[in-house]
Amino acid sequence: MTPFELEDRYSARNYEPLPVMLTRGSRAYLFDVDGRRYIDMMSAYSAASHGHGHPRILGALEAQARRLAVPSRAYYNDLLGPFLAQLCRRVGLDAALPMNTGTEAVETAIKAARRWGYRVKGIPRDQAEIVVADGNFHGRTTTIVGFSSEPEYKDGFGPFAPGFRSVPFGDLLAMERAITPKTAAILIEPIQGEGGIIIPPAGYLAGLRKLCDAHDVLLILDEVQSGLGRTGDWFAFQHDRIMPDGIILGKALGGGVLPVSAFVARAEVMDVFTPGSHGSTFGGNPLAAAVGLEALKVIEDEGLVERSRVLGAHMLERLRAIRSPVLKAVRGRGLWAGAEIDPDYASARDICHRLLARGVLSKDTHGTVVRLAPPLVIARADLNIALDLFEETLDEVARRVAKEGATTRQPAVA
Repeated sequence: MTPFELEDRYSARNYEPLPVMLTRGSRAYLFDVDGRRYIDMMSAYSAASHGHGHPRILGALEAQARRLAVPSRAYYNDLLGPFLAQLCRRVGLDAALPMNTGTEAVETAIKAARRWGYRVKGIPRDQAEIVVADGNFHGRTTTIVGFSSEPEYKDGFGPFAPGFRSVPFGDLLAMERAITPKTAAILIEPIQGEGGIIIPPAGYLAGLRKLCDAHDVLLILDEVQSGLGRTGDWFAFQHDRIMPDGIILGKALGGGVLPVSAFVARAEVMDVFTPGSHGSTFGGNPLAAAVGLEALKVIEDEGLVERSRVLGAHMLERLRAIRSPVLKAVRGRGLWAGAEIDPDYASARDICHRLLARGVLSKDTHGTVVRLAPPLVIARADLNIALDLFEETLDEVARRVAKEGATTRQPAVA
């Protein structure tokens, strides 16, 4: 059986990959088993923000793997402290709890918020509430999908944990109305990535900060995708010049080679944890700490935040200059854009198939949005090539639909 057939035969059907079999990567390129090169405009949902196979990160990985990889948090190790110290300094908060995946870090934040609500705020036992936003994506555990507004994420997985209220994203008045004396935290993405790169109105995060201060509520930001340079600043909250009480990080923290995540918070929040109240066999292992520390250093040393800001502005300018009936809207910040496709012309997945045929890898979301989020190391020339091919793809679709006629706009997947 071929690798395609083996994966189709033995893998659970929880993904529907595009038809390309990848075998290696380098910087902003990915290569298939036939040796064809693709420009990566996805960067693994920001996990590969440093590019593929970054030599410094691979060097840190190999050197630490030869020394010590996973000794258990039952003991100290010589890299966890330096890693967490650097992470806290970079964020501007007091303490961090390391985990592996973004979902685990979100679950950690939920536990911290609830215990803070009981032990610090004085919410009656087992009555704490957390307010979230419609269209959120915080992970895939049963607790998290329980407060998703996407039916497919929830179908057949209940019953779900209580204690969550969801309000429209970007609506400060709705958020204020949802807050009660039992509210422990607001948990929100500064920009909704999976939702289609949805950016809230100007002043929204600052407004949330004021609401939280006024009602003694924690503001916890999920920056698993938006953090670490993706939006043209180290963290998306910095665009609004606020400070959250806690921030959830992952994806790029692992340098594209390991799952590394963390919940970083004020001391008052983190101090609710006591020995045995939370943990992870792999969370905080020295291999992950070495990679995470080097990932932070590379972002700083190579000016990747500034690259994201400059190249991101260029990308958004070019996308917004496209005049095509296929393209309904462009949203984005930094090297992170959502191109909304008119469903009368094509599905976003159809566009991604056509881009694949042209040597560009991207991913659709919600059927109507093509996500464009290249590694922060991408060369300007490669970014321009990818954008040229995206525009050519839209032109191709528009010509085909015009030829077929307005009454036959039902595109077949390429």
